[in-house]
Amino acid sequence: MTAEIIDGKAFAAGLRERIAGQVPAFVEATGRKPGLAVILVGDDPASQVYVGSKGKATVAAGMESFQHVLPASTPQAELVALVERLNADDRVDGILVQLPLPDGLDEAATVAAIDPGKDVDGLTDTNVARLANNEEGLVPCTPLGCMMLLHDRLGDLTGLDAVVVGRSQLVGRPMAQLLVNANCTVTIAHSRTRNLPDIVRNADIVVAAVGRPEMVRGDWLKPGAVVIDVGINRLAPTEEGKKGRLVGDVAFAEAEHVKAITPVPGGVGPMTIAVLLRNTLVAARARAGLAAADGL
Repeated sequence: MTAEIIDGKAFAAGLRERIAGQVPAFVEATGRKPGLAVILVGDDPASQVYVGSKGKATVAAGMESFQHVLPASTPQAELVALVERLNADDRVDGILVQLPLPDGLDEAATVAAIDPGKDVDGLTDTNVARLANNEEGLVPCTPLGCMMLLHDRLGDLTGLDAVVVGRSQLVGRPMAQLLVNANCTVTIAHSRTRNLPDIVRNADIVVAAVGRPEMVRGDWLKPGAVVIDVGINRLAPTEEGKKGRLVGDVAFAEAEHVKAITPVPGGVGPMTIAVLLRNTLVAARARAGLAAADGL
């Protein structure tokens, strides 16, 4: 048995195309484009590249991109004041603060300042509670992208056993809640879980989001499981002057016996920005009093 590859890059491209196709109707109804504001504090190179990619994708989808780059020395009060200005700006439908923030800044307080209706990262207490109560709200982008891939591959998830390896606020916990809301039986595991391999072996669905390269081994996975690998880790280079290869949290080469698996790169990664655009359009339509868009 050879595992099928879940092509997140292709799925994300289709989602972005559907989003771009629905933006003109919004513009016609409101007289403006949906707007996404991204705040980057500090000069972390990886974050700079990621924020630049978000801006390009936003413009390509026909939306307005508002980027705010602040020095790492920015005081907490100044950062929160910027968030509050964006809350009040009618051109802005989505606000995303690029995390992590530099030392000395309070991530929780910064996220709490975001208007829940513009919280396209789904991290405010209001949106966390809505997800927990299975109510309409804005959901963190990466977990929602994972769910889209699972539904596309499996359809109805009712009754399936799922294990989420990882318990972060950004991925693991919301991923588990989405699976519960989809009527799965869910176990949240992590690096300190006892008998972790045995627990993973019982799962029909495995979502690995623990941030450790190739931690989940092939013999942890039962035949026929569907594996979503959220991890992206760069190994040490084998030759001087070259970058190490990217791997996920799952030992991909050992997983030929599963039903389907996301590769790294090209699996979950492309879904995150696509779902960010989706969340921005959803937030824009809700703020404008328009019905929810179809197919998103």
